[in-house]
Amino acid sequence: MQDYFFELADRLTEKIKGDEVLLMNFSGEQSEFVRLNRSAVRQAGSVKQAYASLELIRGSRHAKATVAVGGDESDRPRCEALLAELRTSLDHLPEDPHLLYAIEVRNTEQIGEDTLPDAGAAVDAILTAGRGRDMVGIYAQGGIHQGFANSLGQRNWFATHSFQLDWTFYHAADKAVKANYAGGRWSDEEFGRKVQTAAEQLAVLSREPKTISPGAYRAYLAPAALREYLEMVSRGGFGLKAHRTKTTPLLKMLEAGAVLAPSVTLAENTREGIAPNFQSAGFVKPEAVTLVKDGRLADPLVSPRSAKEYSAPTNAAAAHEMPESLDMAAGDIPADEVLKRLDTGVYVNTLWYLNFSDRPACRITGLTRFATFWVAGGEIVAPLNVMRFDDTVYRLLGEKLVGLTDRRDFIVSTSTYGGRSTESVRLPGALVEDFALTL
Repeated sequence: MQDYFFELADRLTEKIKGDEVLLMNFSGEQSEFVRLNRSAVRQAGSVKQAYASLELIRGSRHAKATVAVGGDESDRPRCEALLAELRTSLDHLPEDPHLLYAIEVRNTEQIGEDTLPDAGAAVDAILTAGRGRDMVGIYAQGGIHQGFANSLGQRNWFATHSFQLDWTFYHAADKAVKANYAGGRWSDEEFGRKVQTAAEQLAVLSREPKTISPGAYRAYLAPAALREYLEMVSRGGFGLKAHRTKTTPLLKMLEAGAVLAPSVTLAENTREGIAPNFQSAGFVKPEAVTLVKDGRLADPLVSPRSAKEYSAPTNAAAAHEMPESLDMAAGDIPADEVLKRLDTGVYVNTLWYLNFSDRPACRITGLTRFATFWVAGGEIVAPLNVMRFDDTVYRLLGEKLVGLTDRRDFIVSTSTYGGRSTESVRLPGALVEDFALTL
């Protein structure tokens, strides 16, 4: 597909007139997937799709459109016709004062090694894990390809091969254990560890559930729970535009000197993620952007439009200025000693239905749901009924943070809206004091 896309870009560049500039983006995937319910395959299939986006620029006017492509000669006349339509529309469009695209040619090629397992063998391992249990979930694997080209001569290509398994061991009613396994190379040992942990927690769900009174409790937030919380923080937390317009939930860090715990370091780690190292306007991303350093706000994510609007250099962030490869530094709490360190309190596997209850204070509310447990004397003793939490990032990852685990989970987004996502996070678990459960 790489040669095909670049050849298509060359052909369309020949059609450019005068001072026009053409930007082209390519996205495609070849994926195999299975959906499971009651530990059996209910749907299996494959997806092969590709799209080309054309953006024609003349001065500060620009028009963009996307077309599905099949990788053959029939794509060329359709794209040429689309280019002609864009050219006609430019005369009727206003100038865009914040338009910015790469004019320095920086070619890159990033092709990840294909170490994916045999899909059949992976599914067999998953079905074995679900034997005797009610397992529901989706497994997908395959290649994802993205490319950029412009009429100035720049060419960028990205390919990655990954798998993702998002599954739940279901018990009854709202009692279930949700788990995730993702990466580029399948490990029976790693998968077995995750299955064993989920199975042990599933056994606890058969016990009489416990209800606790609202209050502040010592708690452990597993990586999946921390991911949900940080995704909310990321909605404007690290983008330059949100900072300049004062809509960021981290306003207290930006203007009032608020800090998180010194052990908290967050980065947009493109180098070790599975997202491409370039973006749709042709800017190449740095290997990493430090967002929070030792608990203090560091560099923002700056999209090209924000760079133009606020006269700042861009670091090739996407238009939404949210992390796509979020990385949190590990701590020093041995992951195998989490229950011992928690001693008595709440073990939270996942959080659900999050929203801001006070955005300027970065106060977030949501539900514990699914497998949340009461721990006593370092042992899980009972499942907890659903509780609502309401707490700020300055408490959970600041003054009330006891520590972070030394082992991190790599979690790939399960979003398939329009195609498999390349967003991911790598996060430890967090042990906190006084986790606020409100009802």
